[in-house]
Amino acid sequence: MTEYLVVDGGTLAYDVTGTGPLVVLAHGMGDSRAAYRFVAPRLVAAGYRVAALDLRGCGESTATWPTYSRTAVAGDLLALVRHLGGGPAVLVGHSLSGGAVTIAAAQAPELVAGIVELAPFTRTQAMSVRDLRVRRYRTGMTRLLMTGALGSVTWWHKYLDVAYPGPRPADWDEQLARNATNLREPGRMRAMQRMAKPAVDAHAQLAHVRCPVLVVEGSLDPDWADPRAEGEAIVAAMPAGLAQLEVIEGAGHYPHTQFPDETAALVLSFARAHARA
Repeated sequence: MTEYLVVDGGTLAYDVTGTGPLVVLAHGMGDSRAAYRFVAPRLVAAGYRVAALDLRGCGESTATWPTYSRTAVAGDLLALVRHLGGGPAVLVGHSLSGGAVTIAAAQAPELVAGIVELAPFTRTQAMSVRDLRVRRYRTGMTRLLMTGALGSVTWWHKYLDVAYPGPRPADWDEQLARNATNLREPGRMRAMQRMAKPAVDAHAQLAHVRCPVLVVEGSLDPDWADPRAEGEAIVAAMPAGLAQLEVIEGAGHYPHTQFPDETAALVLSFARAHARA
């Protein structure tokens, strides 16, 4: 059942299921909280209270906002944690939201027990000629750039085609149809275009995180020429001993949708060690 939280600038849609320590799930750009449709039930069954949020501009949340920065999304996540009782919560963020949960953890450590970053854009990126030699990366970046330049759902779905390199969910066609319908609503594609900004604000907060961190990368993620190296760089940028990296073999940019069993197992292991009621 969709619930709504009013914050400065608009309204956020979310749902909450289960009882126990709080886990908040945040998706990436151009998506919705349905991205966690396979992972959330597994967390609930394991004894967690799970809140899945539609980011500003996405899903059922208000489409048009003054800003769509990672810092703004972090503020939304913290507002939801406070609204749901103050946590401390485990925050799970995918892609853009990986940067957002990093900022949230640095800004409000009393509200965050730990963070999980799935295929995160947490560091500022620099494209190199060497990286472009990797076909998977070159193809993914070309399709993302075309999506942004043209505001095209067709190009976005071409990107998703390479971002899901292996097994796809049984409801893949329904997923694409649902996504296309949502992105064609007024303001939605524009919101996604504005989200595609460098992770400067998240990068600046990496050294200030104090809670435990799990970084999860897909070995075939087209968003990086070397996904493992990107994950290692994020871990290295945080205080020593704070973060750990796991790589899901065969996964692309959406490990939680492609490999929900493996992703849920990693999140649950982390939550059991660090979640607090």
